[in-house]
Amino acid sequence: MPQRGGRGGQTAQQQAMSIPQGISKSTDGGMILDTTANINNLQIRYRIAGPAAMFKTASQVPGAAAAPDTQGTMGLNVLLHGDGGQSFFDFPNQPLQKNLMGVAVLAPDPNLFWGGGSGLQRTNGVAHAQAVNDLVQNELPKMMAFNSSNVFFTGVSGGSLLMSGFFIPAQMTNYKNAGVLLNCGGMPPQVDFVDMNAVITSTRIHFQSTQNELRLLQGSIPQAIQAYETMATSAGMTQDQINAMQTVDNTPVGGHCAFDGQGFVSGVQLMAKSYSNVVQPGGNGMVAGIGNVNKGVVGRELLSFGDPERKKM
Repeated sequence: MPQRGGRGGQTAQQQAMSIPQGISKSTDGGMILDTTANINNLQIRYRIAGPAAMFKTASQVPGAAAAPDTQGTMGLNVLLHGDGGQSFFDFPNQPLQKNLMGVAVLAPDPNLFWGGGSGLQRTNGVAHAQAVNDLVQNELPKMMAFNSSNVFFTGVSGGSLLMSGFFIPAQMTNYKNAGVLLNCGGMPPQVDFVDMNAVITSTRIHFQSTQNELRLLQGSIPQAIQAYETMATSAGMTQDQINAMQTVDNTPVGGHCAFDGQGFVSGVQLMAKSYSNVVQPGGNGMVAGIGNVNKGVVGRELLSFGDPERKKM
């Protein structure tokens, strides 16, 4: 794994790009393509997993059978990792889940921070959110046949900051009737909201945190919840409608992203495994070891936290 700050004079991004790309098997027997595309003059490395037959010949994946200009029946779950890139390399959403194929995208930043900057100051958030959108809209269709009307998203820590602060307000207009899982991170919109009423009324959002979240996020996650709930109210949604579309949970006793009470990696994996239950239509909200996390945000905006974990994001 790349180390934050780099080693041997290399940045974390340089270390990450030295890790070989290519084609491999996914944990559920499908195929993974790991490659890089130049998008808006940013080098965007991504991984996409799915059945071999869903890949297009341009991917060079063995067994690729999809015609160049076709869409597929399956959708996508696009994951943005936390600061440092751990979840990109773990690729916890790679197994096919309820008709969604997994995608993980590496931040085009020397420190592998989505939105650049640090903390809540994501100075390149606009450009990074645009690059993620353009990846899904323009690059992924060259490699994989998927249903562009069924694209969901996952944020982890810094990736959740980019999603809530920049991507949802600026780009989610292109992905109506979808959903976003915001793991261990969130902030109010930092840019003008495009097509707000249509996006807010059609987008499923779940905020997942822990009791011992980082101090910085103990402040910003409730602010994000309040901001998105306020927008839903202004869009004319009733409390019941809001609670059906926006949910929150922070009952697990654990540090940053340790939703299983054990650690970052296993905690993120737990939520990825439960994605269809928590975010996709018809899910029952159940997460192993936690219970039903789909609790409506109305009346739960001001989350109660314990002492924070003593570490940086």
